Amino acid sequence: MAFGGKRVGQVVTGLGGNGVGRVLVAVAAALLFRLFSGPGPALLPDSEPEGHDENDEFDGDGGAGEKLVPGNVFPMTIRWRNITCSLSDKASKSVRFLLNNVSGEAKPGRLLAIMGPSGSGKTTLLNVLAGQLIASPRVHLSGLLEVNGKPSSNKAYKFAYVRQEDLFFSQLTVRETLSLAAELQLPEISSVEERCEYVNNLLFKLGLVNSADSRVGDAKVRGISGGEKKRLSLGCELIASPSVIFSDEPTTGLDAFQAERVMETLRQLAQDGHTVICSIHQPRGSVYDKFDDIVLLTEGALVYAGPAHEEPLAYFSKFGLLAKPRYHCPHHVNPAEFLADLISIDYSSAESVSSSQKRIDGLVESFSQQSSTMLYATAITNRELSKSSPKLSKKTGIKKKGGWWRQFWLLFKRAWMQASRDGPTNKVRARMSIASAIIFGSVFWRMGRSQTSIQDRMGLLQVTAINTAMAALTKTVGVFPKERSIVERERAQGSYKLGPYLLSKLLAEIPVGAAFPLIFGAVLYPMARLHPTLSRFGKFCGIVTVESFAASAMGLTVGAMVPTTEAAMAVGPSLMTVFLVFGGYYVNADNTPIVFRWIPRVSLIRWAFQGLCINEFSGLQFDHQNSFDIQNGEQALERLSFGGSGIGETVIAQSRILLFWYCTTYLLLEKNKSKYQRLELPPPDQIQLEQQLESFNTDFVEKRSQLEPPLEQVQSNLQLESPPSDQVRPFILEGL
Repeated sequence: MAFGGKRVGQVVTGLGGNGVGRVLVAVAAALLFRLFSGPGPALLPDSEPEGHDENDEFDGDGGAGEKLVPGNVFPMTIRWRNITCSLSDKASKSVRFLLNNVSGEAKPGRLLAIMGPSGSGKTTLLNVLAGQLIASPRVHLSGLLEVNGKPSSNKAYKFAYVRQEDLFFSQLTVRETLSLAAELQLPEISSVEERCEYVNNLLFKLGLVNSADSRVGDAKVRGISGGEKKRLSLGCELIASPSVIFSDEPTTGLDAFQAERVMETLRQLAQDGHTVICSIHQPRGSVYDKFDDIVLLTEGALVYAGPAHEEPLAYFSKFGLLAKPRYHCPHHVNPAEFLADLISIDYSSAESVSSSQKRIDGLVESFSQQSSTMLYATAITNRELSKSSPKLSKKTGIKKKGGWWRQFWLLFKRAWMQASRDGPTNKVRARMSIASAIIFGSVFWRMGRSQTSIQDRMGLLQVTAINTAMAALTKTVGVFPKERSIVERERAQGSYKLGPYLLSKLLAEIPVGAAFPLIFGAVLYPMARLHPTLSRFGKFCGIVTVESFAASAMGLTVGAMVPTTEAAMAVGPSLMTVFLVFGGYYVNADNTPIVFRWIPRVSLIRWAFQGLCINEFSGLQFDHQNSFDIQNGEQALERLSFGGSGIGETVIAQSRILLFWYCTTYLLLEKNKSKYQRLELPPPDQIQLEQQLESFNTDFVEKRSQLEPPLEQVQSNLQLESPPSDQVRPFILEGL
């Protein structure tokens, strides 16, 4: 349906009236048009790096138009060189290096663990590789990142990033969580049977069959365990069959058994062909045995990068040949603990700090000199890459998700399940509504028609408007910041647009959200003996219900504006206090200073109070003895400057405010999308030097592979022979 410009202007004028109201409606109408007509989401981020060619493809035998089938994994080898990340401090004019010239490689079918003490740069390196390092003007990031031998970024392939904190909709079951994720991310699976089979296979793969029909739970309701939540996080990320899986501290907060099960899941995913990269602090021995490769970091510097298991122990045991003690791991010691102690600084005394710092500096210097010839278990060449990896183009990676209304329906279903099943929260809200109504009804018990009852009625209606607004606001700001994190994660995956989410949330919460104002009004109205007609009671409940939803929309804006729940709880009530002061009871609208007269027009408490007063006082007669007494309700409304207006005007004004807050929330969520630091190229002379070293390294490996005996024979000889002195430069390192 198309509207002419004149018709749209008439609609806006009719809804908004004059002044601020017309402006708000015009802005809201424009945003609604943007919300409903925006383009569908894409799997990849909106922005592309400069110089990126849309026709760039990875070499391979597969066709660019090959359909991505769920479960198919495209092998991806990631190589990074000279990654340097620095943080500048303008106050002290100093620069701190979070990462300093770090290089390494991650291959498909292998589990790579980034290890190191706290503050060593593990999470920073993981974020850099995943392209998830939050942008900041104080941060400078440089280096080379290659995917299958070609300079690229994480925008060129599908990846999954499993963060430390596991966030879900608590009232959904494990099966429902995965099913909805599959429906949102894989609309090409239209058959219910195929989708159920896909989800069941994923549950079996993750070891979640026994807890498939258990609710996820949260701090209020007990649900699945921490290890199961971590595996569920993996499952949600695995829906789209990512080539690379990043996991930040997957064992944090888990007991030893759950930690091992999570790492076993990661190991199995690596065996299925995924490239798995995780950061981990200090794993137990059985967890360390699951690693294929490790990267050791300390204070942002690289100490070791290569195969795990016995290789790093053999590497470090080479040092100290000319001095004691040797860096040898005893048989009864966990290798991960030995490595952690080896690369950590002991702050127990000044002497231990100096000694351990010298040891670490020597290890870093030694590996930097030998890293040009130290490779992983098997060398990888461009010829092998071209044979093993299919062609993956930008056209293949970017896939439109389901239609707008399909997204809306799925999100509406999820929002309804979350709102209707939240029994503890709904019980508390119902009890608070009843308790507040009983308290107010007891204080204003059966008001009569005397002159003093006029002030009592105004006071009751004012506290009713304040209580309704504050209850809805505090509930929303206490929940939405956490939900926003989930939405940002799912939108980063390209699961849905922001418009369907906000509309589905509004509509799904109407039945549940309307119940509590109705309960409040049903108890308070007869106790206070307000205007005793059924139509007036219905209007009373309708006004407080609309106010409740407007306050919830305001809570969404506050939650989208600040980063944490604590900040939202501080900002929301403070902002509502301003609206309370200009709510029509404490300051008369005619006496409001000119500079503040716009506040009552946008105060949801003022419009709710005005509507409640009009509903209560219209047609009401009061007992009077003197000529200056108020004889009827119309005179009382004139005292409040509410004369000449109707209930419909106040409801439209509240609806306008609700629409304004929702549109503001939309704008804030769009604007506050996470922006990530761009990886800049290192200086050209450094790139040329690295290319020369790589060329020499490749020739050296090819010649070495022709001359050296089989690997089994090498491993047997390593147990008997010490390293040749011409290949290992001896270092006299102190410490340990």
